[in-house]
Amino acid sequence: MKNKQTKNKKSSKRILKYGVFALAIIGTIVVFSGGGNEKRNYITINITRGDLSYTVSATGEIQPVNTVNVGSQVSGTIDNLYVDFNSNVKKGDILLTIEPSVLQASVDEAMASLTSAKSQRDFAFSEYKRNKTLYNDGFISRAEMEQSETTYNQAEQSVKKAQSTYDRAVTNLGYATITSPVNGTVISRKVDVGQTVAASFSTPDLFEIAEDLTKMQIETSVSEADIGVIREGQPVTFTVDAYPTDIFNGTVRQVRLSPTTTSNVVVYTVVIDVDNSDMRLMPGMTAFVTVIINSAENVYKAQNAAFLIRNFKSIDPTLDETITPDTHLAIMRDCEIQFIEYKKGLESATETQIISDQIMDGDRIVVGVQGQTSTTQSSNNRGGPMGGPGGGGPMGGPM
Repeated sequence: MKNKQTKNKKSSKRILKYGVFALAIIGTIVVFSGGGNEKRNYITINITRGDLSYTVSATGEIQPVNTVNVGSQVSGTIDNLYVDFNSNVKKGDILLTIEPSVLQASVDEAMASLTSAKSQRDFAFSEYKRNKTLYNDGFISRAEMEQSETTYNQAEQSVKKAQSTYDRAVTNLGYATITSPVNGTVISRKVDVGQTVAASFSTPDLFEIAEDLTKMQIETSVSEADIGVIREGQPVTFTVDAYPTDIFNGTVRQVRLSPTTTSNVVVYTVVIDVDNSDMRLMPGMTAFVTVIINSAENVYKAQNAAFLIRNFKSIDPTLDETITPDTHLAIMRDCEIQFIEYKKGLESATETQIISDQIMDGDRIVVGVQGQTSTTQSSNNRGGPMGGPGGGGPMGGPM
């Protein structure tokens, strides 16, 4: 009997021990859950004030506004070069000469033919005058007189032909001296002394002359998705690798209507005027262009991730259904949430303007609750600009 009582006491102690342990577990859950009255940790994004612009980006090559390719109309060996790369030239300056002996021989041959043709014409004219006198006096027939007249007319045409051949030979001899057609700078020289120029089938390029390097242009390609907002006169900023910290300015001069299709992408050429008075920009540089479509100064704005939330139920389950993210923002102000009306203004690739007379400096947009799944929080997984709790970037931590 005594053993039985001892066994019952041990069982009672064991039950009491396990009961206390169970109560301790239940008490811990209540403490951490807070019975639904715990302080919630909200995820927010800062509202900032500053300038905002809607832009279209592209790349292009810097080129002179007017470039002239100088070629040769005659063949021959280059005798002398008078300019080199970067030489400044004026219209009419001699650039090079082609060895003229062959061309001079053609002139001499044409001159000899012309002299012979004139002699034959003079003889035919004298013969015609003499036969005409004899015909008038009745000593020869009309046929003989007309024959001499025809011979004279043919000789006259031979003179004209020989004169034309001579003029062409003289002109070709003049082409042996290549002169600059414009004022400008030699940016390319493609021949050397002793090189043979063959102009039989096409005009070979000898020099490339930029007419005015103080005025440059950028020809950039803009996709059909963005070309609709490009207009003549729009301001442009661009950078080049040669001066990575400097920003240059330009203006859209022309939107060309001719499309080009590359890899199934339709693009249009946009020509941008650039002032190069300081001569820092050089032909061929790659320009990273930003066309400024619209801009706003000193406005309230936030990162685009702040507007990804689809409903406010995760923030305030008791909220009126008429208050939606399309018309309102959940603002954290003085550690309290307020819902204010707003409209979206100018949008860029990363930020959106907030139009509201209820915004105050220091406000932050509530985009979700820490630990809950929401559309805004899912953007974190995509590596967007919004940081998680304890993360970096413009987004604040839990409140």
